[in-house]
Amino acid sequence: MPLKRVNPRLAKRNRAFSVVELADLLDVHKRTVRNWLADGLPTVDDTRPTLIHGDEFQEWWAGQVKAAKRPLKPGQFYCCKCRQPKTPAGGMVEYAATNAATVNLKALCETCETMMQRRARLDSIAALMPDLDVRRTGADSSIGARATPSVNCTDERGD
Repeated sequence: MPLKRVNPRLAKRNRAFSVVELADLLDVHKRTVRNWLADGLPTVDDTRPTLIHGDEFQEWWAGQVKAAKRPLKPGQFYCCKCRQPKTPAGGMVEYAATNAATVNLKALCETCETMMQRRARLDSIAALMPDLDVRRTGADSSIGARATPSVNCTDERGD
């Protein structure tokens, strides 16, 4: 089941919410909010019912999102299978131009050999992939670019 995206702006900044109210507002289970409390979500005080201030929730959520980011260093791709930034296997990267300004970079993960992809600007390839063998691949042929028609076509005239 895919993860739900939480919109922290639904929690009003100047209001305190109980665990159940915050769970209903964000459309998550109340156990999820209690897990967030165990992970460090600040409360108003230590009394019952547990109250969470909307402003503190938004700040805490922004910190969680920032901590989950994995910025890439030059020469790295993000491997979806390993869930970590990885360098390309053998230091080899291929690219295909999507238009005059952007390219799609492709490489294999050094650990699991899964295909990794990264989009970049054409003029920034040297800065993004230093000390790597970056080669351009040929564009995929389209039907309109073929010199001869396909053999799988049928002639409507019956000839």
